[in-house]
Amino acid sequence: MATPHIEAKKEDISNIVIMSGDPMRSKYIAENFLEDAKLVNKVRGMYAYTGNYKGKKITVMGHGMGMSSIGIYAYELFKFYDVETIIRVGSCGSFNENSKVGTNVLAQKTDTTSNFAFEMIGKDIHEIDAFNEINEIIKTIANESRINIIEDSVTTGLVFDAYRSNVKSTPKNFVDMEAFALFLIAHTLNKKCACLLNVTDNLITDEHLPSSYREQKLNDIIFVALESALRL
Repeated sequence: MATPHIEAKKEDISNIVIMSGDPMRSKYIAENFLEDAKLVNKVRGMYAYTGNYKGKKITVMGHGMGMSSIGIYAYELFKFYDVETIIRVGSCGSFNENSKVGTNVLAQKTDTTSNFAFEMIGKDIHEIDAFNEINEIIKTIANESRINIIEDSVTTGLVFDAYRSNVKSTPKNFVDMEAFALFLIAHTLNKKCACLLNVTDNLITDEHLPSSYREQKLNDIIFVALESALRL
């Protein structure tokens, strides 16, 4: 089976997908964490690889930036490839001066001021809770591995946080550009998801990490996502 944006055969995609905004991060995960990884999608440069992690079939795939982009890929994976669970491993910004760059965040719920839900499913929804079952697994793995993760709300915006002028008026601690769309589509299609993030920009202290860090240095949350997949 192929969709307008994914050329992989249905059997080439696992029912669990680890997704990241940057397709090069997916390549990094495949090359450094998976065994026998095979490139199964390269349409529009949105690489997807399927391989084995400790004997379990896992797919890793990019989803691009913004709700519109992840909305396309998450919908097609859930709807046409029988994917049951997507775990997003990505970056976020912080509005809390105490949440330094490098802080790991697990989305407990996500909200947005956008009308993404109305356009997608015709409903005026602006806040969605996470899937507690998956979050509990992720927190257990993190505790067992002594990896510190903060569970908190994440605001999903349409504008890259570093370019905004009103960051101090935002009531939430953390912001990304994709979580709300992923949560909405998962709930709509009776699937499951989670969102693991690493703070790469602090909008209060003006700390920023380079793009190379975003691509290759999220190993702790990548490890937690993969270990969690073993228990799903």
